[in-house]
Amino acid sequence: MNIFKSLVLRILVFILFVISQKSAGQINVNPRAQWFVNDRYGMFIHFGLYSGAEGVWKGEKLRNDNNYAEWIQYRNRISKEEYVTLTNRFKWDEIDPEKWVILAKNSGMKYVTITAKHHDGFALWDSKASDYNIANYTNPKRDIVKELAEACKKHGLKLGLYYSHWVDWDHKYGWDHTKEISGFSPADFDIYWQEKVIPQITELLTNYGPVGMIWFDMWIHHSQTVVTKPQLLQLKKLIRGLQPECLINSRLGLSLEEDSDVDFQELGDNEFGRTKKDFPWQSPATVAHSWGYNRLDFEYKSATCLLQSLITNASLNGNLLLNIGPGPDGSVPSEIEKRLLEIGEWLRINGESIYGTTAFNLPKDMNDWGVITHKSEEGNTMLYLHLFNIPSNRKLKITGINSAPVRAYMLDDKNKTQLPELHDNIVTEIGLPSMITEKLIPVLVLEYTGRPDYMTDIVARNIEGGYSFNPGNIVFSSDQLSIVPRSRGGTIPSHVNLNSPTILRWKFYVDSPGLKSIDLSYSYQGKSKDNRIKVKVADNDLNHDILNTGKTVGEPKSNWIIDNFRSFRLGSVNFDKKGFYELEISFLPVKNEEIKFQWLWIK
Repeated sequence: MNIFKSLVLRILVFILFVISQKSAGQINVNPRAQWFVNDRYGMFIHFGLYSGAEGVWKGEKLRNDNNYAEWIQYRNRISKEEYVTLTNRFKWDEIDPEKWVILAKNSGMKYVTITAKHHDGFALWDSKASDYNIANYTNPKRDIVKELAEACKKHGLKLGLYYSHWVDWDHKYGWDHTKEISGFSPADFDIYWQEKVIPQITELLTNYGPVGMIWFDMWIHHSQTVVTKPQLLQLKKLIRGLQPECLINSRLGLSLEEDSDVDFQELGDNEFGRTKKDFPWQSPATVAHSWGYNRLDFEYKSATCLLQSLITNASLNGNLLLNIGPGPDGSVPSEIEKRLLEIGEWLRINGESIYGTTAFNLPKDMNDWGVITHKSEEGNTMLYLHLFNIPSNRKLKITGINSAPVRAYMLDDKNKTQLPELHDNIVTEIGLPSMITEKLIPVLVLEYTGRPDYMTDIVARNIEGGYSFNPGNIVFSSDQLSIVPRSRGGTIPSHVNLNSPTILRWKFYVDSPGLKSIDLSYSYQGKSKDNRIKVKVADNDLNHDILNTGKTVGEPKSNWIIDNFRSFRLGSVNFDKKGFYELEISFLPVKNEEIKFQWLWIK
């Protein structure tokens, strides 16, 4: 009977957990990762022997334009004997990992992940499994992992450890990409695995207290590497046994689809979210280009750009892991520190809109003024509207929310001054303060009783007051469409190729009736004069004879000849009242000729 009661209790706890996650908008989160999706923002630290080279070896810059300074040993073909002499360039008496943790905390970051062992195989802790470690090359002996772990504990941040398990340029049998030429033996690789990987992970998870995550860096699936699935499962089992709460990212080499026990998906380097995901995920990103310190890397992203990446990821249920690359004296480049602190100041005021929030259900690009995060408390809902673009008339229109807010105010306003608000069916208009353009990404809060209703299959009125109908926001298509992405540096726009009769439909809401013009953009390279387009909207029929749009030069003096996309005025239509309307376009090509449809515009 006690066993039965215990089983029932566990089932109830699980059900309550699932329900709570559904209400929060991110349903596939295991209990281990709950802190991760709550914190949203962490610091990546690339620090190792490569930091002493600073992206240059014997007067020669890194042999790759990506400026990844941590790859200099491999790229510039440096022997281990010479590479290890870089330890002499460090100012060990000035390097203080606690300063990195303090910077992370002041920047609003909640966790820190350091390169305990990068691809060069050099360990930043006193490893007994390999002599190639920092303790054997410093006097007095240093253990950067230990010092960082103590600093994280002191300042209340979670510790993450990067470990390169696949690539290791030091061990005789570790993976080195030159083995693509010389060949490799899986049996030999397993010697490296058992001699170095397993013992070192054991050390890291035994000697340094709680570890929030092990960050692996195999950026392709294990089936494309020398690493076997049994080896990865052995490693995962080891981690689960030593520290059951430690998170494991998908760069272990196992996808979330292949193994649901992997805690979160790691996107590619500087790859950011495009769509909402209901499982934990993260973007590793740099402020400039390099991860390790590179004194020749000056192409820094602005604080606004970095902050937009953090906000956009959060609005899609994702995290941002933003990198610093300390130099050989332990200092963080001033341009990086400046940007991090600027973001930290914004988070001190607006962090409520990031920490503990999840995605709302409107599509990412539905409203072109910015993105939304949301939070539910005591049965009520707060929507946080992050304003990347602000209408010149200071009247913000939000499309897609059926419910009227009970309150609207700016998050940085301590008095929560009520802003002018007008709700019309699925359009909410908010009057914004006059000084709003002087702020770094303002946040508008809409409060609702309960959870607001919403509509996703709708085309929003954009910040210019018009409607853009394109392949990405259609409601209905009579044929399966395949969207052709932008190409040739963006000179060829996104479009769909139509070579048979096709009907496309959209739905939109007109809150400002009147006479509106209709324009259509497409490319057609044929010679026939019998191709037609018919547009139906608001009880009006507009017909257009498709014309050859010719070619254009995409990039001057580059032999860059591309198909021209041209817009045509189809006419004007009077929308005599507020309400929902349907737009239908019929493409009627003949002789299987191809029409490349880009967009239709109403304003």
